Amino acid sequence: MRRIYHKTHSNHLGRDMELLEFGQTGARVIVFPTSKGRFFDWEDRGMIGVLGHSIDAGDLHVFCVDSVDAESWYAEHKHPADRVKRHMQYDAYLLQEVLPFTMRDNANPFLIVTGASFGGYHAVNFGLRHPEKVGRILSMSGLCDIRQFTDGYYDENIYFNNPVDFIVHEHDPARLEALRRIDIILAVGRDDPLCASNQRLSGVLWEKGIGNALRIWDGWAHDWPYWEKMLRLYISGHD
Repeated sequence: MRRIYHKTHSNHLGRDMELLEFGQTGARVIVFPTSKGRFFDWEDRGMIGVLGHSIDAGDLHVFCVDSVDAESWYAEHKHPADRVKRHMQYDAYLLQEVLPFTMRDNANPFLIVTGASFGGYHAVNFGLRHPEKVGRILSMSGLCDIRQFTDGYYDENIYFNNPVDFIVHEHDPARLEALRRIDIILAVGRDDPLCASNQRLSGVLWEKGIGNALRIWDGWAHDWPYWEKMLRLYISGHD
């Protein structure tokens, strides 16, 4: 399997960022790590191995990005307004630096964004914020309501980075059309505390005519062995 480590300076974040690239052709896949996770976590946890057949066959081109969660949503020493501003810098890094990078040697227009737990939040938020760029969202045990990280504070920036809120008031015809083209999969355990927000987001999407597949798994299902099964089922196509 073609594997390349990259380290580049991000102008939007003002620091070096690292990522791992696997494969070179096929649908591009951006992988977000779990809470405060690192770009190598999916490889270390065997998730890249799950996708190995599809990567080797040239069907998937995977990019595992790093997070800045410890500087944004998890930075409890910062005011929530500053937490979300750091997250918005991360969003700009993804949109204006990572996406062009993924297309440097692979012009395949189809982009999948995926992640588990807090990585699921990033996949959902990025995909719904930039629907013209994304073809599929796979959130596994993902957070869909960011307000638990804002200490009761709320402003416009938080609104536009909280999927269960900004979709409700989405009325732009072009954006709605783009959103309706995305293949959205929300997989979560029935006993997972995050299940309710996934159900709410699914309902909000359907109210806007945005199709989505809410897949509720038995039990808690919030751990790597479950995410491996979800990945096999919803992306790799290989049991």
